[in-house]
Parts: sequence; structure tokens; C-alpha cells
Amino acid sequence: MLCREVIKIIEEAYPTAAALEWDNVGLLAGRQEKEVESVYVALDATDEVIDAAVAGGADLLVTHHPLIFGGMKRVTDGDFIGKRIVKLLQNDISCYAMHTNYDVKRMAELSCEKLHLEDAQVLEVIQVSENGAEEGIGKIADILPVKLNELCGRVKEAFGLDTVKIFGDPEKEVRRIAICPGSGKSVIGEALAKGADVLVTGDIGHHEGIDAVARGLAIIDGGHYGIEHIFIRDMKEYLEQHIAGIRVQAAAIRHPFLVL
Repeated sequence: MLCREVIKIIEEAYPTAAALEWDNVGLLAGRQEKEVESVYVALDATDEVIDAAVAGGADLLVTHHPLIFGGMKRVTDGDFIGKRIVKLLQNDISCYAMHTNYDVKRMAELSCEKLHLEDAQVLEVIQVSENGAEEGIGKIADILPVKLNELCGRVKEAFGLDTVKIFGDPEKEVRRIAICPGSGKSVIGEALAKGADVLVTGDIGHHEGIDAVARGLAIIDGGHYGIEHIFIRDMKEYLEQHIAGIRVQAAAIRHPFLVL
């Protein structure tokens, strides 16, 4: 199957039009007419991931985060992004990113499935689908009352985490949960406006955390990678289910930092 045909199947469920306007999704490097027999799925196009894709004989690398994000005036091996692109092209591996289009269409829903949240609504509405359903970033749902420290245990179990960082009283009882996989600083206001007691997300800094608590919102920070790595297995399964005869490899789950 040609690369463009694989992309068409991906975009039937995750159209690039669903991505936020500042994003950079789609085929970022490589040949549309490339024959694809093997796909490698990862969260980021790191050096380790690209080496593994090369070693595994991949024809297409599918990532959540775009390898090329800001503007580039040249592609050489003189900087680390250019060097990665050069290596991909040298090995005839096309590189495709599906970022906020996947977030809007699947990521928040998948995170709700992991936490067994029911009747969840969109946290930050971005658009309305053709059938009238709201779509956007994150989800929010009511849950049975639970202490914050107990909910932390559920989050760790759901996402395979050894640790989480919390802002707020561990004994606080929470009844309404918002979740935003990845970086959730921008949705704190929306979570508060929609009555959330706790936000599960990543990349929360000192000031965002203490200010959220002061406004009545506890935060469970599982890390950007810690929550979003669920993309890898989900996309592997999607490709295997929708493309017959293709070999799909998935990057191992490797958190980018350790807590000692």
C-alpha cells in the first residue's frame, strides 16, 4: 500500500482539518508514493525512535507530536531536528504527525475510557461536528465522591505511572473531574468555569498549580508523556484493524525523566 493510501485511511478518522490552526500535522517528510509495508508508531520522533524505526525496517513513522513544528529555513545535519529529517530521508522513511486532530477526535475520549468516566462532556469546545456533536480538548465528568489521594491511585493505575505530582489537599473530596492529556495549563480556567474539583493533566508549573488550588481546583499532574503515551497502543491497534497485511511496530513506553 502506498504512503498516501495509508494516510487516507488515517485521515478518515482523524482529518487534518480537525487540528488547531497553530498546529503542524500531516506528512512532514518523505514520499507520498512510498510503498509501505511496515509502520512504526511513537509519541515523539526522538533519535532513539528514529533509530528503532530504521532498525525495524519501517517505511512510515507515525507520531503524535510533530517532528517539524516551528519554521525551518534549511534542513541539514547541523541541528538536531535537521539531522533527524536527514536520517529519515536517507532511509526512505516517511514521517507523519497527528497531533491536535487526534486530541480533538480521540485522546480525551480514550483517557476517559482509561479512568472509566461516564457521560463525559467536552471540556474546551473547539468545533461542532457534522452530526451536531461538540468536539474539542479534554473532557469533564461527575464521579462518585472520592478523596484526592485515592483518585491519584486510580490515575497511576490507569496510565501505568509510578508517581504523580499533586497540587491540593490529599484529603480533599472531589466529585467532578476534568482531564486534559498533555499540557493542561491553558484549560485551568475552563475547568474552573465548568465546576471541576480536580484536573488531571501534565506540564503544570509552580505558579499555575498554587494559583489553581487558591481558586478551588486541585491538580493531578501525571506528566505530558505520562498521560499521552496511550496514543501509541491506540494507533497501533487502529492501523492493524484498518489496514490488512501491514506490519505495525510500537515504541516501548519510556518516560523522558525519572523521579528519584
